[in-house]
Amino acid sequence: MDIDAVAGDITSLDPELLQLPELSPFALKASPQIVDDLFSQWLSLPQTGRLVKSLIDESSSGISIGTHGNSLSANAAGTNSLPSMFQAGSTPPLSPRSSSGSPRFSKPKTSPSSLGSPLKLVSEPVREAIPQFYFQNGRPPPNGLKEQCLSKIDELFSSHMDGLQVQEFKAVTKEVCKLPTFLSSAIFRKIDTGCSGIVTRDAFIRYWVDGNMMTMDTATQVFKILKQPHCNYLSQVDFKPVLLELVATHPGLEFLHGTPEFQERYAETVIYRIFYYISRSGTGRLTLWELKRGNLIAAMQHADEEEDINKVLRYFSYEHFYVIYCKFWELDTDHDFFIDKENLIRYGNHALTYRIVDRIFSQVPRKFTSKVEGKMGYEDFVYFMLSEEDKSCEPSLEYWFKCIDLDGNGVLTRNELQFFYEEQLHRMECMAQEPVLFEDILCQIVDMIGPEKEDYFTLKDLKGCKLSGNFFNILFNLNKFIAFESRDPFLIRQEREDPSLTEWDRFAHREYIRLSMEEDGENASNGSVEVWDESLEAPF
Repeated sequence: MDIDAVAGDITSLDPELLQLPELSPFALKASPQIVDDLFSQWLSLPQTGRLVKSLIDESSSGISIGTHGNSLSANAAGTNSLPSMFQAGSTPPLSPRSSSGSPRFSKPKTSPSSLGSPLKLVSEPVREAIPQFYFQNGRPPPNGLKEQCLSKIDELFSSHMDGLQVQEFKAVTKEVCKLPTFLSSAIFRKIDTGCSGIVTRDAFIRYWVDGNMMTMDTATQVFKILKQPHCNYLSQVDFKPVLLELVATHPGLEFLHGTPEFQERYAETVIYRIFYYISRSGTGRLTLWELKRGNLIAAMQHADEEEDINKVLRYFSYEHFYVIYCKFWELDTDHDFFIDKENLIRYGNHALTYRIVDRIFSQVPRKFTSKVEGKMGYEDFVYFMLSEEDKSCEPSLEYWFKCIDLDGNGVLTRNELQFFYEEQLHRMECMAQEPVLFEDILCQIVDMIGPEKEDYFTLKDLKGCKLSGNFFNILFNLNKFIAFESRDPFLIRQEREDPSLTEWDRFAHREYIRLSMEEDGENASNGSVEVWDESLEAPF
Protein backbone atom coordinates (compact mmCIF):
# COMPACT_ATOMS: atom_id res chain seq x y z
CA MET A 1 0.00 0.00 0.00
CA ASP A 2 2.91 2.29 0.67
CA ILE A 3 4.31 1.60 -2.75
CA ASP A 4 0.94 2.33 -4.32
CA ALA A 5 0.88 5.65 -2.54
CA VAL A 6 4.24 6.49 -3.99
CA ALA A 7 3.07 5.41 -7.39
CA GLY A 8 0.30 7.94 -7.19
CA ASP A 9 2.88 10.73 -7.47
CA ILE A 10 4.32 9.68 -10.80
CA THR A 11 2.59 12.56 -12.49
CA SER A 12 5.14 14.83 -10.88
CA LEU A 13 8.06 12.91 -12.36
CA ASP A 14 10.22 14.93 -14.72
CA PRO A 15 11.10 12.76 -17.76
CA GLU A 16 14.45 14.51 -18.12
CA LEU A 17 15.54 13.00 -14.80
CA LEU A 18 15.48 9.49 -16.35
CA GLN A 19 18.28 10.41 -18.79
CA LEU A 20 17.63 7.44 -21.05
CA PRO A 21 20.02 7.56 -24.01
CA GLU A 22 17.82 5.38 -26.22
CA LEU A 23 14.74 7.57 -25.70
CA SER A 24 14.57 11.23 -26.47
CA PRO A 25 13.21 13.42 -23.63
CA PHE A 26 10.88 14.98 -26.17
CA ALA A 27 9.49 11.54 -27.01
CA LEU A 28 8.91 10.80 -23.36
CA LYS A 29 7.06 14.07 -22.91
CA ALA A 30 4.99 13.40 -26.01
CA SER A 31 4.09 9.86 -24.79
CA PRO A 32 3.60 10.00 -21.03
CA GLN A 33 2.33 6.37 -21.13
CA ILE A 34 5.91 5.21 -21.69
CA VAL A 35 6.96 7.00 -18.50
CA ASP A 36 4.15 5.35 -16.58
CA ASP A 37 5.13 1.90 -17.82
CA LEU A 38 8.80 2.37 -17.00
CA PHE A 39 8.01 3.73 -13.53
CA SER A 40 5.63 0.82 -12.84
CA GLN A 41 8.27 -1.67 -13.93
CA TRP A 42 10.84 -0.04 -11.62
CA LEU A 43 8.43 -0.14 -8.67
CA SER A 44 7.78 -3.86 -9.27
CA LEU A 45 11.42 -4.76 -8.63
CA PRO A 46 12.10 -6.34 -5.16
CA GLN A 47 15.01 -4.01 -4.44
CA THR A 48 12.78 -0.98 -5.06
CA GLY A 49 10.19 -2.22 -2.60
CA ARG A 50 12.79 -2.72 0.11
CA LEU A 51 14.30 0.73 -0.52
CA VAL A 52 10.96 2.58 -0.44
CA LYS A 53 9.87 0.67 2.71
CA SER A 54 13.10 1.51 4.51
CA LEU A 55 12.75 5.19 3.62
CA ILE A 56 9.16 5.26 4.90
CA ASP A 57 10.15 3.50 8.16
CA GLU A 58 13.00 5.91 8.80
CA SER A 59 10.77 8.92 8.12
CA SER A 60 8.14 7.59 10.52
CA SER A 61 10.75 7.03 13.27
CA GLY A 62 12.11 10.62 12.92
CA ILE A 63 15.44 9.74 11.32
CA SER A 64 16.61 12.31 8.77
CA ILE A 65 16.45 11.04 5.25
CA GLY A 66 19.71 12.82 4.54
CA THR A 67 21.50 10.36 6.86
CA HIS A 68 20.28 7.48 4.77
CA GLY A 69 21.28 9.31 1.67
CA ASN A 70 24.78 9.81 3.01
CA SER A 71 25.06 6.13 3.86
CA LEU A 72 23.91 5.26 0.39
CA SER A 73 26.57 7.40 -1.13
CA ALA A 74 29.19 5.98 1.23
CA ASN A 75 28.75 2.38 0.08
CA ALA A 76 27.65 3.10 -3.44
CA ALA A 77 30.86 1.52 -4.74
CA GLY A 78 30.12 -1.83 -3.08
CA THR A 79 26.42 -2.29 -3.88
CA ASN A 80 24.01 -0.53 -6.17
CA SER A 81 21.39 0.90 -3.74
CA LEU A 82 19.01 1.99 -6.50
CA PRO A 83 17.98 -1.04 -8.55
CA SER A 84 18.18 -0.68 -12.28
CA MET A 85 15.29 -1.67 -14.50
CA PHE A 86 17.79 -3.24 -16.93
CA GLN A 87 19.56 -6.52 -16.29
CA ALA A 88 23.18 -6.57 -15.23
CA GLY A 89 25.53 -6.32 -18.15
CA SER A 90 22.85 -5.11 -20.51
CA THR A 91 23.00 -1.48 -19.41
CA PRO A 92 24.17 0.60 -22.36
CA PRO A 93 26.74 3.28 -21.69
CA LEU A 94 25.68 6.94 -21.72
CA SER A 95 26.65 8.70 -24.87
CA PRO A 96 28.89 11.72 -24.46
CA ARG A 97 26.88 14.95 -24.71
CA SER A 98 27.92 18.53 -25.17
CA SER A 99 27.52 20.91 -22.30
CA SER A 100 25.18 23.00 -24.40
CA GLY A 101 22.70 20.25 -25.21
CA SER A 102 22.80 18.02 -22.17
CA PRO A 103 20.14 18.54 -19.52
CA ARG A 104 22.79 17.61 -16.98
CA PHE A 105 24.48 20.91 -17.66
CA SER A 106 21.76 23.18 -18.97
CA LYS A 107 19.28 22.35 -16.18
CA PRO A 108 21.19 20.94 -13.22
CA LYS A 109 19.02 19.17 -10.66
CA THR A 110 19.87 18.44 -7.08
CA SER A 111 19.08 15.00 -5.71
CA PRO A 112 17.40 14.61 -2.31
CA SER A 113 20.42 12.73 -0.99
CA SER A 114 22.74 15.67 -1.66
CA LEU A 115 20.42 18.17 0.06
CA GLY A 116 19.88 16.02 3.12
CA SER A 117 16.17 16.93 3.04
CA PRO A 118 13.34 16.70 0.52
CA LEU A 119 12.51 20.32 1.31
CA LYS A 120 14.14 23.28 -0.40
CA LEU A 121 17.46 24.21 1.17
CA VAL A 122 17.30 27.64 2.85
CA SER A 123 20.70 29.16 3.54
CA GLU A 124 21.08 30.97 6.84
CA PRO A 125 21.88 34.73 6.53
CA VAL A 126 25.48 35.62 7.17
CA ARG A 127 25.77 37.63 10.37
CA GLU A 128 28.10 40.58 9.96
CA ALA A 129 29.76 41.96 13.05
CA ILE A 130 28.70 45.61 13.55
CA PRO A 131 31.58 47.63 15.00
CA GLN A 132 30.94 49.46 18.25
CA PHE A 133 29.80 53.00 17.57
CA TYR A 134 28.88 54.26 21.05
CA PHE A 135 31.37 54.67 23.85
CA GLN A 136 30.08 55.95 27.17
CA ASN A 137 33.37 57.65 28.03
CA GLY A 138 34.28 58.65 24.50
CA ARG A 139 35.94 56.79 21.65
CA PRO A 140 39.28 55.25 22.68
CA PRO A 141 42.33 56.66 20.88
CA PRO A 142 43.99 54.74 18.04
CA ASN A 143 47.13 52.87 19.05
CA GLY A 144 49.40 55.09 17.00
CA LEU A 145 48.02 58.30 18.47
CA LYS A 146 48.10 56.85 21.96
CA GLU A 147 51.75 55.80 21.66
CA GLN A 148 52.71 59.21 20.32
CA CYS A 149 50.92 60.93 23.18
CA LEU A 150 52.49 58.67 25.82
CA SER A 151 55.93 59.33 24.36
CA LYS A 152 55.41 63.10 24.67
CA ILE A 153 54.10 62.70 28.23
CA ASP A 154 57.15 60.67 29.21
CA GLU A 155 59.37 63.37 27.77
CA LEU A 156 57.70 66.17 29.76
CA PHE A 157 57.52 64.22 33.02
CA SER A 158 60.98 62.61 32.74
CA SER A 159 62.71 65.28 34.81
CA HIS A 160 59.83 65.54 37.30
CA MET A 161 59.32 62.03 38.60
CA ASP A 162 57.34 63.27 41.60
CA GLY A 163 54.97 65.25 39.36
CA LEU A 164 54.49 68.77 38.02
CA GLN A 165 53.38 71.89 39.84
CA VAL A 166 50.84 74.24 38.31
CA GLN A 167 53.49 76.60 36.91
CA GLU A 168 55.26 73.69 35.21
CA PHE A 169 52.08 72.20 33.85
CA LYS A 170 51.66 74.77 31.04
CA ALA A 171 53.97 72.84 28.72
CA VAL A 172 51.69 69.80 29.06
CA THR A 173 48.63 71.92 28.26
CA LYS A 174 50.28 73.38 25.17
CA GLU A 175 52.17 70.40 23.73
CA VAL A 176 50.05 67.41 24.77
CA CYS A 177 46.53 68.81 25.16
CA LYS A 178 46.95 71.34 22.31
CA LEU A 179 44.87 73.85 24.28
CA PRO A 180 45.42 77.52 25.21
CA THR A 181 47.90 77.85 28.06
CA PHE A 182 45.53 79.92 30.20
CA LEU A 183 43.45 76.74 30.59
CA SER A 184 46.31 74.95 32.36
CA SER A 185 45.16 75.82 35.87
CA ALA A 186 41.64 74.57 35.10
CA ILE A 187 43.01 71.26 33.79
CA PHE A 188 45.37 71.03 36.76
CA ARG A 189 42.49 71.41 39.22
CA LYS A 190 40.44 68.79 37.36
CA ILE A 191 43.23 66.24 37.87
CA ASP A 192 44.45 67.33 41.32
CA THR A 193 41.15 66.71 43.08
CA GLY A 194 42.93 66.32 46.40
CA CYS A 195 44.52 69.80 46.15
CA SER A 196 47.99 68.39 46.69
CA GLY A 197 49.58 70.93 44.34
CA ILE A 198 51.13 68.14 42.24
CA VAL A 199 49.98 66.25 39.15
CA THR A 200 51.84 63.00 38.52
CA ARG A 201 52.39 61.28 35.20
CA ASP A 202 50.02 58.44 36.03
CA ALA A 203 47.28 60.84 37.18
CA PHE A 204 47.51 62.81 33.96
CA ILE A 205 47.41 59.63 31.84
CA ARG A 206 44.32 58.43 33.69
CA TYR A 207 42.55 61.73 33.02
CA TRP A 208 43.70 62.53 29.49
CA VAL A 209 44.48 59.18 27.83
CA ASP A 210 42.43 56.59 29.70
CA GLY A 211 39.55 59.05 30.01
CA ASN A 212 39.60 59.40 26.18
CA MET A 213 39.87 63.20 26.41
CA MET A 214 42.50 63.20 23.68
CA THR A 215 40.06 61.90 21.05
CA MET A 216 37.39 64.56 21.67
CA ASP A 217 37.08 67.72 19.60
CA THR A 218 38.47 70.91 21.11
CA ALA A 219 35.08 72.37 22.04
CA THR A 220 34.11 69.22 23.94
CA GLN A 221 37.46 69.18 25.73
CA VAL A 222 37.06 72.80 26.87
CA PHE A 223 33.45 72.16 27.88
CA LYS A 224 34.38 69.15 30.06
CA ILE A 225 37.33 70.99 31.61
CA LEU A 226 35.34 74.08 32.60
CA LYS A 227 31.95 72.70 33.60
CA GLN A 228 31.06 71.74 37.14
CA PRO A 229 30.48 68.06 38.00
CA HIS A 230 26.95 66.83 37.36
CA CYS A 231 26.21 69.90 35.16
CA ASN A 232 25.55 69.79 31.43
CA TYR A 233 26.16 73.51 30.88
CA LEU A 234 28.65 76.29 31.58
CA SER A 235 27.88 79.31 33.73
CA GLN A 236 29.67 82.65 34.02
CA VAL A 237 31.38 81.48 37.21
CA ASP A 238 33.09 78.68 35.28
CA PHE A 239 34.90 81.19 33.06
CA LYS A 240 36.11 83.47 35.85
CA PRO A 241 39.30 81.51 36.83
CA VAL A 242 40.27 81.13 33.16
CA LEU A 243 39.96 84.87 32.48
CA LEU A 244 41.90 85.79 35.63
CA GLU A 245 44.71 83.48 34.54
CA LEU A 246 44.68 85.11 31.10
CA VAL A 247 45.02 88.54 32.72
CA ALA A 248 47.84 87.33 34.94
CA THR A 249 49.87 85.63 32.20
CA HIS A 250 49.17 87.33 28.87
CA PRO A 251 51.98 89.70 27.79
CA GLY A 252 49.47 92.16 26.33
CA LEU A 253 47.83 92.65 29.74
CA GLU A 254 50.90 93.08 31.95
CA PHE A 255 50.10 96.77 32.50
CA LEU A 256 47.02 95.71 34.52
CA HIS A 257 49.04 93.87 37.17
CA GLY A 258 49.10 96.94 39.38
CA THR A 259 45.34 97.50 39.18
CA PRO A 260 43.52 94.35 40.37
CA GLU A 261 40.16 96.14 40.28
CA PHE A 262 40.38 96.58 36.52
CA GLN A 263 41.63 93.04 36.11
CA GLU A 264 38.30 91.94 37.59
CA ARG A 265 36.34 94.35 35.40
CA TYR A 266 38.13 93.22 32.26
CA ALA A 267 37.45 89.55 33.05
CA GLU A 268 33.77 90.29 33.75
CA THR A 269 33.37 92.24 30.52
CA VAL A 270 34.87 89.44 28.43
CA ILE A 271 32.52 86.93 30.07
CA TYR A 272 29.49 89.17 29.44
CA ARG A 273 30.45 89.49 25.78
CA ILE A 274 30.87 85.72 25.45
CA PHE A 275 27.42 85.02 26.84
CA TYR A 276 25.84 87.85 24.86
CA TYR A 277 26.91 86.40 21.52
CA ILE A 278 26.93 82.63 22.21
CA SER A 279 24.36 81.85 24.91
CA ARG A 280 21.14 82.52 23.04
CA SER A 281 18.71 80.98 25.51
CA GLY A 282 18.91 83.94 27.88
CA THR A 283 19.15 81.62 30.90
CA GLY A 284 22.79 82.40 31.69
CA ARG A 285 23.75 78.86 30.70
CA LEU A 286 26.06 77.93 27.85
CA THR A 287 25.47 74.48 26.35
CA LEU A 288 27.94 72.29 24.47
CA TRP A 289 25.95 72.78 21.26
CA GLU A 290 26.17 76.57 21.63
CA LEU A 291 29.89 76.35 22.35
CA LYS A 292 30.47 74.31 19.20
CA ARG A 293 28.25 76.64 17.17
CA GLY A 294 30.07 79.80 18.23
CA ASN A 295 33.56 81.11 17.57
CA LEU A 296 34.84 81.18 21.16
CA ILE A 297 37.32 78.32 20.78
CA ALA A 298 39.00 80.00 17.80
CA ALA A 299 39.11 83.29 19.72
CA MET A 300 40.72 81.60 22.74
CA GLN A 301 43.40 80.03 20.57
CA HIS A 302 43.97 83.38 18.85
CA ALA A 303 44.35 85.12 22.23
CA ASP A 304 46.88 82.51 23.33
CA GLU A 305 49.03 82.96 20.22
CA GLU A 306 48.74 86.75 19.73
CA GLU A 307 50.87 88.96 21.97
CA ASP A 308 48.83 92.08 21.14
CA ILE A 309 45.53 91.38 22.87
CA ASN A 310 43.86 94.26 21.01
CA LYS A 311 44.18 92.34 17.76
CA VAL A 312 41.85 89.68 19.15
CA LEU A 313 38.66 91.54 18.28
CA ARG A 314 36.34 88.73 19.32
CA TYR A 315 35.67 89.02 23.08
CA PHE A 316 39.23 89.63 24.37
CA SER A 317 40.23 93.07 23.04
CA TYR A 318 41.25 95.37 25.87
CA GLU A 319 40.35 98.42 23.79
CA HIS A 320 36.78 97.15 23.49
CA PHE A 321 36.60 96.71 27.26
CA TYR A 322 38.01 100.21 27.72
CA VAL A 323 35.29 101.73 25.54
CA ILE A 324 32.48 99.88 27.32
CA TYR A 325 33.73 100.66 30.82
CA CYS A 326 34.40 104.32 30.10
CA LYS A 327 30.95 104.76 28.57
CA PHE A 328 29.41 103.27 31.69
CA TRP A 329 31.57 105.44 33.93
CA GLU A 330 30.52 108.59 32.05
CA LEU A 331 26.82 107.86 32.50
CA ASP A 332 27.13 106.74 36.12
CA THR A 333 27.53 110.26 37.51
CA ASP A 334 27.30 109.27 41.19
CA HIS A 335 29.57 106.24 40.64
CA ASP A 336 27.38 103.84 42.57
CA PHE A 337 27.78 101.40 39.67
CA PHE A 338 24.14 101.70 38.69
CA ILE A 339 22.40 103.59 35.87
CA ASP A 340 18.85 104.92 35.90
CA LYS A 341 16.63 106.25 33.10
CA GLU A 342 17.95 109.78 33.32
CA ASN A 343 21.50 108.49 32.99
CA LEU A 344 20.74 106.30 30.01
CA ILE A 345 18.85 109.01 28.13
CA ARG A 346 22.18 110.87 27.86
CA TYR A 347 23.77 107.96 25.98
CA GLY A 348 25.18 108.89 22.57
CA ASN A 349 24.53 112.61 23.07
CA HIS A 350 20.82 112.06 23.78
CA ALA A 351 20.39 109.88 20.71
CA LEU A 352 17.63 107.65 22.10
CA THR A 353 13.96 108.48 22.62
CA TYR A 354 12.25 108.37 26.00
CA ARG A 355 9.85 105.72 24.81
CA ILE A 356 12.58 103.25 23.91
CA VAL A 357 14.39 103.92 27.21
CA ASP A 358 11.14 103.18 29.05
CA ARG A 359 10.88 99.87 27.23
CA ILE A 360 14.46 98.98 28.19
CA PHE A 361 13.78 99.70 31.85
CA SER A 362 10.56 97.74 31.71
CA GLN A 363 12.99 94.81 31.26
CA VAL A 364 11.07 93.48 28.26
CA PRO A 365 14.12 92.73 26.09
CA ARG A 366 16.11 91.32 29.03
CA LYS A 367 15.65 90.97 32.76
CA PHE A 368 18.10 93.12 34.72
CA THR A 369 20.65 91.38 36.91
CA SER A 370 20.61 94.46 39.13
CA LYS A 371 18.80 94.01 42.43
CA VAL A 372 18.07 97.73 42.71
CA GLU A 373 14.61 98.72 41.49
CA GLY A 374 14.64 101.05 38.47
CA LYS A 375 18.39 100.76 37.82
CA MET A 376 20.55 98.68 35.55
CA GLY A 377 23.90 97.25 36.55
CA TYR A 378 27.13 96.94 34.60
CA GLU A 379 26.21 93.60 32.99
CA ASP A 380 22.85 95.01 31.86
CA PHE A 381 24.64 98.00 30.35
CA VAL A 382 27.06 95.74 28.43
CA TYR A 383 24.12 93.94 26.83
CA PHE A 384 22.47 97.26 25.99
CA MET A 385 25.58 98.83 24.50
CA LEU A 386 26.49 95.83 22.35
CA SER A 387 22.91 95.78 21.05
CA GLU A 388 22.86 99.52 20.35
CA GLU A 389 26.17 99.78 18.53
CA ASP A 390 25.85 96.70 16.32
CA LYS A 391 22.29 96.18 15.15
CA SER A 392 23.40 93.79 12.42
CA CYS A 393 23.98 90.82 14.75
CA GLU A 394 21.18 88.45 15.75
CA PRO A 395 21.30 89.11 19.53
CA SER A 396 20.81 92.82 18.83
CA LEU A 397 17.91 92.24 16.43
CA GLU A 398 16.18 90.05 19.00
CA TYR A 399 16.82 92.64 21.74
CA TRP A 400 15.25 95.55 19.87
CA PHE A 401 12.47 93.48 18.31
CA LYS A 402 11.18 92.71 21.81
CA CYS A 403 11.30 96.42 22.63
CA ILE A 404 9.15 97.41 19.64
CA ASP A 405 6.74 94.47 19.97
CA LEU A 406 4.39 96.18 22.47
CA ASP A 407 1.83 93.37 22.67
CA GLY A 408 4.39 90.56 22.49
CA ASN A 409 2.64 88.72 19.67
CA GLY A 410 5.79 88.20 17.60
CA VAL A 411 4.98 90.69 14.83
CA LEU A 412 5.53 94.45 14.44
CA THR A 413 2.44 96.23 13.14
CA ARG A 414 1.92 99.69 11.66
CA ASN A 415 0.54 101.02 14.97
CA GLU A 416 3.57 99.85 16.94
CA LEU A 417 5.99 101.43 14.48
CA GLN A 418 4.02 104.67 14.49
CA PHE A 419 4.01 104.78 18.30
CA PHE A 420 7.81 104.94 18.41
CA TYR A 421 8.23 107.13 15.33
CA GLU A 422 5.96 109.86 16.67
CA GLU A 423 8.63 110.93 19.16
CA GLN A 424 11.26 110.88 16.42
CA LEU A 425 9.08 113.14 14.29
CA HIS A 426 8.63 115.56 17.18
CA ARG A 427 12.37 115.68 17.81
CA MET A 428 13.07 116.42 14.15
CA GLU A 429 10.68 119.35 14.31
CA CYS A 430 12.38 120.70 17.45
CA MET A 431 15.78 120.46 15.78
CA ALA A 432 14.53 122.32 12.69
CA GLN A 433 15.02 119.20 10.61
CA GLU A 434 12.73 118.63 7.69
CA PRO A 435 10.17 116.17 9.06
CA VAL A 436 9.44 112.96 7.19
CA LEU A 437 5.86 111.80 7.49
CA PHE A 438 5.21 108.33 8.84
CA GLU A 439 3.46 107.19 5.66
CA ASP A 440 6.57 107.99 3.64
CA ILE A 441 8.81 106.32 6.22
CA LEU A 442 6.62 103.21 6.22
CA CYS A 443 6.91 102.88 2.46
CA GLN A 444 10.67 103.28 2.72
CA ILE A 445 10.87 100.61 5.44
CA VAL A 446 8.78 98.14 3.44
CA ASP A 447 11.00 98.62 0.39
CA MET A 448 14.12 98.29 2.53
CA ILE A 449 13.15 95.14 4.45
CA GLY A 450 10.93 93.41 1.89
CA PRO A 451 8.73 91.51 4.38
CA GLU A 452 6.78 88.42 3.37
CA LYS A 453 3.56 90.29 4.16
CA GLU A 454 3.41 94.07 3.96
CA ASP A 455 0.92 94.31 6.83
CA TYR A 456 3.54 93.51 9.47
CA PHE A 457 7.19 92.64 10.08
CA THR A 458 8.51 89.47 11.69
CA LEU A 459 11.87 88.73 13.24
CA LYS A 460 12.57 86.43 10.31
CA ASP A 461 12.05 89.35 7.93
CA LEU A 462 14.58 91.46 9.82
CA LYS A 463 17.18 88.70 10.09
CA GLY A 464 17.01 88.22 6.34
CA CYS A 465 17.88 91.85 5.56
CA LYS A 466 21.30 93.49 5.89
CA LEU A 467 19.73 96.91 6.53
CA SER A 468 17.73 95.85 9.59
CA GLY A 469 19.82 98.07 11.84
CA ASN A 470 18.53 101.14 10.03
CA PHE A 471 14.98 99.88 10.58
CA PHE A 472 15.42 100.37 14.33
CA ASN A 473 17.46 103.57 14.03
CA ILE A 474 14.59 105.16 12.12
CA LEU A 475 12.26 104.42 15.02
CA PHE A 476 14.27 105.55 18.06
CA ASN A 477 17.84 106.75 17.33
CA LEU A 478 17.70 110.18 15.72
CA ASN A 479 21.47 110.68 15.29
CA LYS A 480 21.94 107.41 13.41
CA PHE A 481 18.76 107.98 11.42
CA ILE A 482 20.07 111.33 10.15
CA ALA A 483 23.48 109.79 9.41
CA PHE A 484 21.78 107.08 7.38
CA GLU A 485 19.74 109.62 5.45
CA SER A 486 22.82 111.72 4.67
CA ARG A 487 24.82 108.66 3.53
CA ASP A 488 28.12 109.71 5.08
CA PRO A 489 30.72 108.90 2.36
CA PHE A 490 33.46 108.47 4.96
CA LEU A 491 31.56 105.65 6.70
CA ILE A 492 30.70 104.02 3.37
CA ARG A 493 34.35 104.00 2.31
CA GLN A 494 35.38 102.66 5.73
CA GLU A 495 32.97 99.74 5.42
CA ARG A 496 34.22 98.89 1.95
CA GLU A 497 37.89 98.96 2.98
CA ASP A 498 37.49 96.16 5.52
CA PRO A 499 34.15 94.34 5.26
CA SER A 500 35.29 91.77 7.84
CA LEU A 501 34.93 94.35 10.62
CA THR A 502 31.55 94.54 12.31
CA GLU A 503 29.72 97.73 13.21
CA TRP A 504 30.84 97.19 16.78
CA ASP A 505 34.50 96.86 15.75
CA ARG A 506 34.43 100.14 13.85
CA PHE A 507 32.57 101.95 16.62
CA ALA A 508 34.93 100.69 19.34
CA HIS A 509 37.96 101.74 17.30
CA ARG A 510 36.65 105.28 16.79
CA GLU A 511 35.62 105.63 20.43
CA TYR A 512 38.93 104.33 21.75
CA ILE A 513 40.82 106.94 19.72
CA ARG A 514 38.54 109.68 20.99
CA LEU A 515 38.79 108.57 24.63
CA SER A 516 42.58 108.21 24.36
CA MET A 517 42.92 111.73 23.02
CA GLU A 518 40.73 113.09 25.82
CA GLU A 519 42.75 111.28 28.45
CA ASP A 520 46.04 112.47 26.95
CA GLY A 521 44.70 116.02 27.01
CA GLU A 522 43.69 115.69 30.67
CA ASN A 523 47.07 114.25 31.63
CA ALA A 524 48.88 116.97 29.73
CA SER A 525 46.87 119.67 31.51
CA ASN A 526 47.90 118.09 34.82
CA GLY A 527 51.57 118.38 33.87
CA SER A 528 52.44 114.71 33.40
CA VAL A 529 51.32 111.80 31.32
CA GLU A 530 53.01 109.17 33.47
CA VAL A 531 51.57 109.84 36.94
CA TRP A 532 48.41 107.95 37.91
CA ASP A 533 45.98 110.32 39.58
CA GLU A 534 43.51 108.46 41.82
CA SER A 535 41.31 111.54 42.15
CA LEU A 536 40.31 111.52 38.48
CA GLU A 537 36.73 110.48 37.86
CA ALA A 538 37.65 108.50 34.76
CA PRO A 539 39.00 105.04 35.56
CA PHE A 540 42.11 105.42 33.44
